[in-house]
Amino acid sequence: MSGKVFFSIVESPFHPDFSGLYARQGIREVRVTSIRKAISELRKAKPDYVVAEFFYGYGNNYAGVNVSNLDVFLASLQKYAPEARILVMVDKFEREYVGKLAALFPVHKVLVHPVSEAQLEEAL
Repeated sequence: MSGKVFFSIVESPFHPDFSGLYARQGIREVRVTSIRKAISELRKAKPDYVVAEFFYGYGNNYAGVNVSNLDVFLASLQKYAPEARILVMVDKFEREYVGKLAALFPVHKVLVHPVSEAQLEEAL
C-alpha cells in the first residue's frame, strides 16, 4: 500500500476517523470537510482511494440532475483520477439509493454505518 493517497471527505460527525489505519498502511490521507475542498485537492493530488458519506438528494434544487452530495465530485474524479476506488459510507435508511449513484459512477464498495476499521481495511 505504500505511496498510496487516500481522500477522506468528512461532511458529518458520523464519519469515523481511520487516520491510524491509514498511517499503519503507509497511506497518505488528504482529509477535507466539503466536496468543494475535495475538488480543489484533486488538482494537487491524485487519490488512489476516496471514502465519503452518501447523502441522497431528496428533492434537491438541481431539478433531479444530481442523485446525491457526491455527483459533482465523482464527475471531477473521473477527469483527474479515473482509476481511484470509491468507498461510500451510508446510513442503512439510504442504502437503497446508492444504486442510483452506482449507475452513474463506479463504486468500489458500499459500507453501511456504523463502519468499523476492519471493514474499511478489508475494502482496501
